[in-house]
Amino acid sequence: MDAANNTIAIILAGGVGSRLNPLTADRAKPAVPFGGIYRIIDFALSNCLHSGLRQILILTQYKSHSLNKHLRDGWSIFNPEIGEYITAIPAQKQTGEDWYTGTADAIYQNRYIIKRSSSKYTLILAGDHIYRMDYMEMLKDHINRKRDVTVACMPVPVEEASAFGVVEIDDRMLIRKFYEKEPHPPTIPGDPKSALASMGIYIFNTESLLDVVQEDHTMSSSAHDFGRNIFPDLMKSDATVGAYRFGEKIGRVTQDFYWRDVGTLDAYYQANMDLLEPVPPIDLYQKDWLIRTYHGQFPSARMVPSATGEVGFVENASLAGGDVIIGARVIRSILSHDVRVESHALVEGSILFDGVRVGAGARIRRCIIDKEVAIPPGANIGWNRELDEKRFVVSENGIVVVTKGYQFKEET
Repeated sequence: MDAANNTIAIILAGGVGSRLNPLTADRAKPAVPFGGIYRIIDFALSNCLHSGLRQILILTQYKSHSLNKHLRDGWSIFNPEIGEYITAIPAQKQTGEDWYTGTADAIYQNRYIIKRSSSKYTLILAGDHIYRMDYMEMLKDHINRKRDVTVACMPVPVEEASAFGVVEIDDRMLIRKFYEKEPHPPTIPGDPKSALASMGIYIFNTESLLDVVQEDHTMSSSAHDFGRNIFPDLMKSDATVGAYRFGEKIGRVTQDFYWRDVGTLDAYYQANMDLLEPVPPIDLYQKDWLIRTYHGQFPSARMVPSATGEVGFVENASLAGGDVIIGARVIRSILSHDVRVESHALVEGSILFDGVRVGAGARIRRCIIDKEVAIPPGANIGWNRELDEKRFVVSENGIVVVTKGYQFKEET
């Protein structure tokens, strides 16, 4: 049996995502919209699809309704009759009175499902990162090098590395030490400006995985987390733990070396804005590695003159189906489905979710507007930080976030 059929992929999708609040107030982090038409989890799922992996479990917990609906509508594509599936597994207190208490505990509580799959290898993924990757190349590397565990890694500037798990490797790409969010992480040999960061992508021999989560479960002092507990403990064992450099073997995917953890509002905003670069740093246009998602039934986007003849203006913007720009200006912005921008309005450097309405003459700058918000005519958002902070969430870098369904008081 080939490697793909012998591998189960598990996507961890139960995190609260508190640093993305209020975008995660009503939805799990992997279900947050991205790039106008996608959800964040679409990237991990699409990578699995193109890598030939057809047995996928998605471990959910926090406010999973939106995520489950998206999986139902956009990802009911595999055939269980031939052993293919994408299955959402909710937290069910399988082993006691606790919900998932950490990433490793989520695996532990579902170990019977993993055993039942009879998989030889287990690929563990985070459901909240933006990137494209051929997992099959990593799996081949894991098998060829006869490792117990392989961790996908990529170089990051050393001044940013304290936000990640960082590995220390030898000349055989074996991991000798694992540091989780270390203030002074080790650098890559020969490259003092970079550190080798874990991407949260792991391949385990399934038998090894079940053993380590079982042992971790017995440790009352453990946070039951892969980065903080599992990997530091593995460094003390006889397990063979190796690093796989992201992009080392590109496989079928055009390698753009793009990987982003969109865990904060500013990181999320910037990753969206990356898509508007003249040459985007992530290639979403490779025809045989497209990011799959659910597309609702919408008419084509339109730009039309206002009733009094004003002609609209769109510059470097991404428009989705159902959008209507009526004599308004939209500049360097991403509009999701069914957005309507009325005459003389300005939308600049902003991200608008489904169903947003921007009233005539309103001005929006450097904003994230969640679903079903109606911006009143003449309103100004993103121009006066002091005023914005009284009404909305404002990120460290000044991005204004208007919550889903926000109701405005009368203003002009």
